[in-house]
Amino acid sequence: MNFLIDMFGMRDPYKSELSFFKDRPEVSGMATEDNKIILNPYSKLSKAEQQAVAQNEALRLFMKVKKVSPDFELTKEQTDFFKNTEYGKNPVAAKQTIIARILSGDPSAQNVTPEQIKAAQDLMEQIKQFQPEQ
Repeated sequence: MNFLIDMFGMRDPYKSELSFFKDRPEVSGMATEDNKIILNPYSKLSKAEQQAVAQNEALRLFMKVKKVSPDFELTKEQTDFFKNTEYGKNPVAAKQTIIARILSGDPSAQNVTPEQIKAAQDLMEQIKQFQPEQ
């Protein structure tokens, strides 16, 4: 999946994004409006954890660009987890991040359901078909 990170690219956060990260240290990275990946420079994550965050954001960007709208329900725990976040009012983005978290191995995906795992597997198949030949 590293080719997705390369495909979208990473950049340094803009000044406004640095302010956001400073105020929200729990946010370790994000997919930006210009379809780039940025990481929180104030985060205490290891290099391996930062790589997982970058993969997560690349997966989210892929779903955004390909207009993937997951067709499953969030669990009550996931809904509660996202309630006071940017995902709380955006169920499509919340579902996309669950899929990305499943595929990047992020335990904050919470208690995933068989339907969510199937959606993640389906996305992985779509990515494999998209991936340019090495």
